[in-house]
Amino acid sequence: MVAMWLQSAMGGLGNLGSLALPILFFVVLYFLMIAPNQRKQKKWQEMLGQLKTGDRVTTNGGIRGTVLTVKDDLVVLRVQPDGVKLEFVKSAIAAVTTDEQAA
Repeated sequence: MVAMWLQSAMGGLGNLGSLALPILFFVVLYFLMIAPNQRKQKKWQEMLGQLKTGDRVTTNGGIRGTVLTVKDDLVVLRVQPDGVKLEFVKSAIAAVTTDEQAA
């Protein structure tokens, strides 16, 4: 008798339980994947906004150089050993590697 009463009580909560699992899954997914990616993207955008002449940078392709000119969406880099000037879009900059970070 008690078992039948528990089954009927759980049956009413079954609909709520079946809805709670996808919601819980989405919340966990958000905190494990989406939120950290948004923070990383925001930090990268701030880094691009703070680019200035003389910064040492690395591009997504692995090219390292020194910033000569920063325009709206373009960056001109001088790469070694011959001092060749290359023009990149800002979004191609992966990281700023200044002397303070190397030390």
